[in-house]
Amino acid sequence: MALLSTEDQEKVVHAISLAENVTSGEIRVVVENSVGQEDVLGKAANYFDELEMHTTALRNGVLIYLAIADHQFAIIGDVGIDRKVGKDFWESTKNEMLSFFKMGDYAGGLVAGIKNAGIQLRQYFPREEDDVNELPNDIYFGKH
Repeated sequence: MALLSTEDQEKVVHAISLAENVTSGEIRVVVENSVGQEDVLGKAANYFDELEMHTTALRNGVLIYLAIADHQFAIIGDVGIDRKVGKDFWESTKNEMLSFFKMGDYAGGLVAGIKNAGIQLRQYFPREEDDVNELPNDIYFGKH
């Protein structure tokens, strides 16, 4: 069984495109079944590095990581974001996502989180006329 249906994948990718239309921030989503032996933040950080999310010009990449079977997820922002926002910047996004995840609606939770991330990033990293898409918008499916 696929972790997300084709239709759900299209919804998530579309949400990334819409969010990135209002911010210069770059959003990536990683979905896998299990975090394996690592903790969720460590696993998300490893994917952040693997996907070279630290290479954006403004260091404003955001990774949303979801391990479906383990019921765990994390949001990690790059240093450019961390320098400008408070420690609990992602808490409202996490809470909104969690409400969907508790109902088993993983695509809905991802879409809500992506939308919220775009709105929040727009305050600090508005989209400029010459903005280019620095990272792919597709979902990365992990190894576990």
